[in-house]
Amino acid sequence: MYKFKIQILLLLVPLFPLKAFGEKLPLKGGGGTMWEQLATSPYRLDTADVRALKVEVESISFFRDNEFKSRLADGYSLPGLWVQPKLTYMPIKQIKLELGLQALIFNGANRYPNYVYHDIAHWKGDQYTKGAHFLPWFRAQADFRRISIVLGNIYGGQNHGLIEPLFNSETDLTQDPEMGLQILWDRPHLHADVWLNWQSYIFREDTHQEAFTVGTTWRATLNAPESRLHWFLPVQLVAQHRGGEQNVENRGVETIWNGAVGVGMRANAAMRVLKSLTVEANALLSYQQTGHLWPFKSGAAAHAAVNVGLWRFLDAGAGYFFAPRHFVSLYGNHFYSTLSTLDEQDYGRLHTATAHVRFHHTFAKGYTLGADAEAFQTWQGGESAFNFSFGLYFRVNPSFLIKRF
Repeated sequence: MYKFKIQILLLLVPLFPLKAFGEKLPLKGGGGTMWEQLATSPYRLDTADVRALKVEVESISFFRDNEFKSRLADGYSLPGLWVQPKLTYMPIKQIKLELGLQALIFNGANRYPNYVYHDIAHWKGDQYTKGAHFLPWFRAQADFRRISIVLGNIYGGQNHGLIEPLFNSETDLTQDPEMGLQILWDRPHLHADVWLNWQSYIFREDTHQEAFTVGTTWRATLNAPESRLHWFLPVQLVAQHRGGEQNVENRGVETIWNGAVGVGMRANAAMRVLKSLTVEANALLSYQQTGHLWPFKSGAAAHAAVNVGLWRFLDAGAGYFFAPRHFVSLYGNHFYSTLSTLDEQDYGRLHTATAHVRFHHTFAKGYTLGADAEAFQTWQGGESAFNFSFGLYFRVNPSFLIKRF
């Protein structure tokens, strides 16, 4: 337990040599792809909002159908929405405070288990809420010239910029808002994100485990994003820890890791139809530091993907994933793990070919409609399976000024 907390501190150390800042980078968020438009938020504070008290309502309505039938996962549907009304106030240009709540609602459901929706191993909540899954929302943010420090609800999900095998974009629809600590750092050719998402808090004599996820993503760029050929180097690390000194059931300590390092290139085109071509390749690692959640100690995989930006509203792509023996993705799609979610068996060697088409249309700032279709062809243990999914999404994010002091 203490060893893992020391490792977390070591992840933070590279963030603090704060000298030789360059020109201010543009705000993150509002990017080109569908999921960037639907699920990212700008984290740099807007000085125009100083001393302005506002009401903001963030929401995503969704209908997603996963037609899965394989030894790795069964299919399911996600019809519903989440809505997040909140008050925001910036007393000075470097500080922003947000207070509100979030409600997750699935169509046709009237009882909701009281636990983190991205599963935490053996622990399931035994309490229920009715009508919707409600959670409080609070964020305190302090901005420096190049660093943003966030406490409370952090900029999570798609904002972390994790590659596809390490993060399933669908998670943005259903997971509890990430809460904890986050440090965001921008240099002229580097963006870094370090976060701690505390998922399960325990009191003395509690019978479930303490659980939290710690992660860091670093993206180095070799030239300007607007260059004809833009090169970037992603380095990513995510770990989940389960344990706690006050856990009376003494289930032990479990710590599991995912990591990735790679290289990518985006060709920016000024053509009417073709806007960009992005190619990326990554080497991945999974590692079980302590515990027995997985039937193996470590695993490795490789992933390559290509994405084509068409017009201003369409992107299409394909990818190939190969795990030669073992690999488990903590937050990725089921088809990037050799470990089955159905029977918890590891089936070893896995090939997954993917293809997708995604459409989005932004009516105005904060109002985006999106649709996508994805296909997964897997080969594992002498068997092959074809799975697909499709979805429709609508993001609504109005903001109302109450008073300017």
